[in-house]
Amino acid sequence: MIDKMVKYGRDLYLTGLVTSHGGNMSLRIDDKIMITRRGAMLGYLEFQDFVETPLDAEIPQHPLASRELIVHRAIYLNSSAQAVLHAHPPYTVALSFSTESIKPCDSEGQYLLPIVPVIAVADTVGSKEVAEALGLLAEQHKIIVVRGHGTFAAGKCIEEVLQWTSILEASCKIMHLHELLGETVARGNGRAGAVVNGHQT
Repeated sequence: MIDKMVKYGRDLYLTGLVTSHGGNMSLRIDDKIMITRRGAMLGYLEFQDFVETPLDAEIPQHPLASRELIVHRAIYLNSSAQAVLHAHPPYTVALSFSTESIKPCDSEGQYLLPIVPVIAVADTVGSKEVAEALGLLAEQHKIIVVRGHGTFAAGKCIEEVLQWTSILEASCKIMHLHELLGETVARGNGRAGAVVNGHQT
């Protein structure tokens, strides 16, 4: 289990989906969450970079758990997800500033991620706002974008959430390259249920 997280963490860094100390990932294990520690380098993970903390918010959390633990917990409590990945894919983040949802134009993106919601909140990092917004959307969407910050993907395993993250970033890059050629691409129209300041629209 940890071996795979180490492997995929390296993939995230090498493919530019996270910066040197950015992003975090977790697994749900019964009534607990195993999550990367605060400040961990996903490209160079070691055993001590993983901490176990309660799923129940009423029980004190591990002091070294990632700041995004509140968001991971909200996703687990409101969906069937067994793995969560938070990344900072640059093309996806760039596109998030100008749309309420992302609708891929390429075949793979359209097939696997037909529409991806973008949420806009005042406090984007490890906040109650983000946790509440993602709690509303987590069961209906494989991946959600926090405007100006990054993505949260939820699935049955780390490999799956890496797949959603990678596909979305590729789709956003394709849209960007298409527009550089002088053609407009439909980016999305909010039909996924945009969330602003924690409220679904």
